[in-house]
Amino acid sequence: MIATLTMDKAGRVVLPKAVREELQLAAGDALELHSSEQEIVLRPALGKVQMYKKQGVWVLRGGAPPAPDVVEKTLQRVRRERERQILGKHR
Repeated sequence: MIATLTMDKAGRVVLPKAVREELQLAAGDALELHSSEQEIVLRPALGKVQMYKKQGVWVLRGGAPPAPDVVEKTLQRVRRERERQILGKHR
């Protein structure tokens, strides 16, 4: 995609909605800026992983997906915590 952006007095530009959606960018996401001679490149900053709850479901945003073993360990931990909560209520 090629777009012409206008910079305001504070040096801000707005990324087109299509770009934000394609890269799954949201307010607060970090971007890396690389500049050389007459070129500016923006990339989502890796390693800035955020998790948030959306409609009761945990969502991972940013960075690379977690390794399968990390996902499995996290699921096991969450399940144990839920079991403790449920068993604690029924005692």
